[in-house]
Amino acid sequence: MTDEEFMDEAVRIAVQNVGEGGGPFGAVIVKDGQIVARGVNRVTVNLDPTAHAEVQAIRAACRALGSFSLEGCVLYTSCEPCPMCLSAVYWARIDRIFYACTRDDAERAGFSDRLIYDELRKDISERIVREIRIEDDRFLDPFREWDNKSDRTDY
Repeated sequence: MTDEEFMDEAVRIAVQNVGEGGGPFGAVIVKDGQIVARGVNRVTVNLDPTAHAEVQAIRAACRALGSFSLEGCVLYTSCEPCPMCLSAVYWARIDRIFYACTRDDAERAGFSDRLIYDELRKDISERIVREIRIEDDRFLDPFREWDNKSDRTDY
């Protein structure tokens, strides 16, 4: 299949998802020229703000491939990934992203990431959601345990 055909599939499942009560976003993950996973936006259906199409596809691809690393994979998504999805792509080590619509297209349809992009540019002390550190040496214990674990799986 070509890049355009993979994108057609991402857009097709996005349109289908709207008809099934979900959001207008779809994603497919491809490895070695084959679709290994699909995902659609199920935020309102699942009552889960993290159930974006890209995250759903990443979860499914990891299960299908038996790995938390998606190195060698390509993401085709019906819309430019939001900050959360883009972060998930980096954590999953996906090689490339192809997208159809832009964040501006999504904003015109009522899906805006602008607040998040704006917040990320701000100093932590100026963000809407306050982040308050509670500092105590004992709170480093989970990292100490991790450092001492001989059979850990690094990621």
